[in-house]
Order: sequence, then C-alpha cells, then structure tokens
Amino acid sequence: MGDHKEQPLRVGAAVRRRRRALGLTLAVVADRSGLSVPFLSQIENDRARPSTTSLEKVADALRTTAVELLAAADPACSVDVVRADTTELGPEPRTRSLVRGHHQLHASEYTGDHDTGREFQHRNDELMYVADGAVEVEAEGRAYRLVRGDTMYLTGGVRHRWRATVPETRLIVVAVAEHIEAVQDRAR
Repeated sequence: MGDHKEQPLRVGAAVRRRRRALGLTLAVVADRSGLSVPFLSQIENDRARPSTTSLEKVADALRTTAVELLAAADPACSVDVVRADTTELGPEPRTRSLVRGHHQLHASEYTGDHDTGREFQHRNDELMYVADGAVEVEAEGRAYRLVRGDTMYLTGGVRHRWRATVPETRLIVVAVAEHIEAVQDRAR
C-alpha cells in the first residue's frame, strides 16, 4: 500500500449515480450494453476495472460518454493535505497550488504582487478570496477593492485583472478546472 502514485479512478460510484439518476435497473443496463448483470454489479462496486470498450458500452447504455463518467469518477484516495508553505522568502511574488493533481477543482494561493498587465479570462467559474492584505480587481470594466476576508465570484468568460495593493497580500483563487466543461443549463 506504500506507493502513492497517481491513484486509479473509481468509476463505479459515477456509474451507479448515473444509472440511479435515470431510474434504470442493472437488468436494463445489461440489456442495453450487452454486458452481464454480475459484471455491471462488479463495476459499480469497483471490484472490476472495465476495459475502455466495456466502459463505452456502459456509457452508451446510460446515454453519456466514457469521458463524462471518468470526469465524474472519484479518485481512489480522496484526501490530500497540502501543508502551509514554511519557506517564507521575503516579499517577491509567489504562487503555489493548493490542489495537487488533475481534479475538477483547481486552487492557487498568490502571495505578493503579480503582473498587473495580464488580463485573465477563464472558461469556467472562479472564486477569489483575500486571505491577507488587499487587492484591486478590474472586471468587465469596473474596479473593485477587496480587503482581507472579502470574496469575489466570477462566472466563466468574465475578463478580469488584479493587483495587490498591500505588500505580502495573499489571494486564494479557486476555480472549476479548465479540463471540465462547465455546464450552463443543467435542466435539459
């Protein structure tokens, strides 16, 4: 159990959630996919790792794609602690990732001042939280001053730039990862 490499994704829970959301029995999914009920049950309980072909058959039966099921899958190990950066290196700007690996959520901590000339536009939603100091954000042509404890929510597509107005400002930015397509209309 010692090796802590990239954890395999557990697709079973995602398959079960999708099947239940559609109100389907294992028998119906078996019928549609051509796979057996025992095998489908093993997939849902993560006792069997489906091949790409099998996963595509299951996805078709659930009117989704293998990519969507994998994106909704749970990493086998879902707890990861990122410790505080103890190497306090003076006032120069630092960026550190608060979420390791490839997840649906991305988060970074920016310390100090960063390139104010850069304008950002992300495909997905993001949240800015001022942990310390103060920042000035320009979003959609309006200026906002945020101080410690303030948050700002930006929906995907909003053009913005920011700068720290106090030395050693710490800004936390949490965003839906770029590799996930944010769904606009959930009630299709």
